[in-house]
Amino acid sequence: MTGVEVAVADATELLGALRARTISSRELLDTLISRIERDDSVINAVVVRDFERAREAAGRADDAAARRDWTGPLHGLPMTVKEAFDVEGLVTTSGSPDLLRNRAERDATVVARLRRAGAIVFGKTNVPLFTGDLQTYNEVYGTTANPWDPELTPGGSSGGSAAAVAAGFTPLEVGSDIGGSIRHPAHCCGVYGLKPSYGVVSLRGHVPGPPGTRSRADLAVAGPLARSARDLALALGILVGPDEPDDRAWRVELPAPRFATLRGLRVAAVLDHPRCPVGGEVAAVLDATVRRMEEAGARVETEPVGLPDLAASHRLYLPLLYGTMASGFPAEVRRSADAAVETLDPTDDSRAALLVKGVAQRHRHWLALDERRHRLRAQWEGFFDRYDVLVCPVAPLPAFAHDHSELSSRTLVVDGETRDYWDQLFWAGIATVSYLPAAVAPAGLTARGLPVGVQVVGRAYGDREVVAIADTVGAGFVPPRRPA
Repeated sequence: MTGVEVAVADATELLGALRARTISSRELLDTLISRIERDDSVINAVVVRDFERAREAAGRADDAAARRDWTGPLHGLPMTVKEAFDVEGLVTTSGSPDLLRNRAERDATVVARLRRAGAIVFGKTNVPLFTGDLQTYNEVYGTTANPWDPELTPGGSSGGSAAAVAAGFTPLEVGSDIGGSIRHPAHCCGVYGLKPSYGVVSLRGHVPGPPGTRSRADLAVAGPLARSARDLALALGILVGPDEPDDRAWRVELPAPRFATLRGLRVAAVLDHPRCPVGGEVAAVLDATVRRMEEAGARVETEPVGLPDLAASHRLYLPLLYGTMASGFPAEVRRSADAAVETLDPTDDSRAALLVKGVAQRHRHWLALDERRHRLRAQWEGFFDRYDVLVCPVAPLPAFAHDHSELSSRTLVVDGETRDYWDQLFWAGIATVSYLPAAVAPAGLTARGLPVGVQVVGRAYGDREVVAIADTVGAGFVPPRRPA
């Protein structure tokens, strides 16, 4: 295979070539490395590089392939992962200079599962500070550019992941998502992405939380980005499963897709909302996508019955999101706070004791929010008895210009109207707050030639179905593009 063929092929095709031995793992890896060394000075996506260890692993994979001794479904496939995931022997900074000495002693769970399946992790891709932005830049690694136009952001927080896939640096990636951090970059870069149902893919070994965190963060998930929906399905099958010690007893069996085509599919299409108006150039692509779905036999309703109140859902999402994000402070900050709390006497009426009571009040508040969330989840269950999927935007705009100004003062202009920067969380939050799966497929191009993604949201644990539908919606519309 030529370098160009490698750059546009999906992982499934490359794995077929590896199995047929028309290309070796070492040749494939070297082709990807050459592309990175040639083009990544512009994009700045693969910021942690582990090329020599990867070459050794590729050599071992080729030796095993010669014996027809296949490790697993990803045998010999070179790939990258988001910098926020631990890779044994490499640093995990999450973009923070304070974590430059945080060298991982073991792989994150998702990395370990990829390796057991035969993948060769040869680098890590850029993130914003503590994965907390819809752009991708930090003091440690600098700014990542969009392969379609380096003057634009690739999105965030898995912006390095999506940019690397779109630029042909890697055929497969794993990112994380709490505020659209897989879906927004997929939309901005014209690739596929999956936010799985909450809890089906482990985030252990991800920063934030602080390094070494064992608990499961609310809302946050890990999931794949790729050049095809079939690659999302492949990766999902490898990544899904509980962590130890739960894996001693629990198993995850996601239902098979019920639809091989769009014919007969019951689609609720919500393409705009007054809480987060969608720009005309995005709306035009999504309208055309829905028309194609109808022409293919889907039954589309643009005013769906029983739709939960999306504005109320967003009001519920924000405090849960910000509470979880605040828990991602560096470990030393949390340790000092925990030590202070542990010394307090709850019967004391001192100012310190009031802090403890405040913590209890905040926990009661969280429990009330969580109850509202589960009531909302029940509403979605009823909604998905009537409809198979919800189709909606990912964001109100395509990729926008880099903006490194103060977070609280940022704005976006949507069809001439100035909107708050964080309005972009609205469409992503629909699935996040209710733990629903959501796949993004590239749906088309704006008049300016920028990719637009469509978001397919499904019933809880309908991950395989939203991926299958994303495949029928997005196939062939936006090929990956070489860097400018």
